[in-house]
Parts: sequence; structure tokens; C-alpha cells
Amino acid sequence: MLLGLYYSLRGVSLMFLPMLLGPDVQPSMWAFIIFYGLDWVATVPPTVALCQEHFGERAPMVFGWVFASHQLGAAVAATAAGVVRDTQGDYTLAWLTAGGLCLGAAVLSLMIGRRETAPRETAGAPG
Repeated sequence: MLLGLYYSLRGVSLMFLPMLLGPDVQPSMWAFIIFYGLDWVATVPPTVALCQEHFGERAPMVFGWVFASHQLGAAVAATAAGVVRDTQGDYTLAWLTAGGLCLGAAVLSLMIGRRETAPRETAGAPG
């Protein structure tokens, strides 16, 4: 649920970004910068928790692949944004596309099922 919320907020904020850009940094841009930075880092703990929940002892390796895939996606996105800038004259379409992709990620993250886990026995509890 947290990932769905975080990705939704990220997507909406990216869609508003073109309206915030201007020749000077206004307070609204500072608000975006702070919010976006906090939202960006907020996705890491739930992603690590999902890896742990679904992959157990293999979670560190899986998270490593998630992180590596993220870097490849960032490279593709940066290149695509440059192409958009070269062909359109600005980054507006790139920001809107990124926002839409985040909203898609929000929907997909909400579709991740929870695993049923056996209740843990407490150390020292009668049993």
C-alpha cells in the first residue's frame, strides 16, 4: 500500500513540475524539491520489505537486481528525455510521461499480493 501511495504522489508531482519551472526558483519549486526528494527515498524501505517477504534469504540478491534494473531504467529515461527535448524543444512531454509511468507503477504495486506467513513463536513462550 505504501508503494502505491508513494508512486501516486510522485507521479502527480511530476505532472505538476512543468507548471513550476520558470526563470527563477520560487517557493513552489522548493516545495517540489523537498517533497520529491523525500518521496523518492521513501520507496526504498517498502521495496526491501517486499523483497524480504517474497524472496526470503534471497532478498538481498533480488534487491540488488531491482536496484540494477532501476539504474538501467534511469539511463533509458534520461536518454529518452533528451530526445524529447531535442524534438519538442522542452521537457514537458518527458515530465508528463514520467508521471504517467509512476501512476502505472502505483497501480502495479497495489496489485502485489501479501504472502500468508505462519505465526512466529516467541522465544521462551510455552509451546
